[in-house]
Amino acid sequence: MRKLLDAAAIEFGEKGFHAASISSITRRAQVALGSFYTYFDSKDALFQALVQDMSAQVKSQAAAAVSELKARHDPDALDIEEAALASFLAFASEHKEIYRIIDESEFVDPAAYRTHYEGTAARILERLQAGAAKGELREDIEEAHAWALMGMNVFLGLRYAVWAEGGDERNVARMARSILERGLARR
Repeated sequence: MRKLLDAAAIEFGEKGFHAASISSITRRAQVALGSFYTYFDSKDALFQALVQDMSAQVKSQAAAAVSELKARHDPDALDIEEAALASFLAFASEHKEIYRIIDESEFVDPAAYRTHYEGTAARILERLQAGAAKGELREDIEEAHAWALMGMNVFLGLRYAVWAEGGDERNVARMARSILERGLARR
């Protein structure tokens, strides 16, 4: 199944959902066409599984970055957000197709699209609220804060991971951290 998901990511990323075909995905995965139907009923089912898989990969990569950070020292809430964003930027730089696939899921599978963003926002909110509970962030953290942060992260990924050659993840994550830390207002 992993070979099919990886091949589908490339195929959907290059051609889009409608132009990609099951036969081109199985050729790219180097598996027999019949093997496809062992795992998936249709191209739609594969696409839905791919959106879930990519969302899970982003979640896993961010969690690993945060765990690694925690193993080195006791990070504060802003350290954690910086590490999570840097890991997302690195993932998006390696898997540029994630943007096309997630964007197309809004039309191909709106439920998967919504689940992806709601799940991401919930994880960010949980991290922000944990930082607030430790006294590191303001006390009035709400869901809108998480969605605003996620929106910033998505567009930073588009600009600095998809449209750029990559390699600047840490610097971009530090700049985003400074926005969280100090805002943009002149004091």
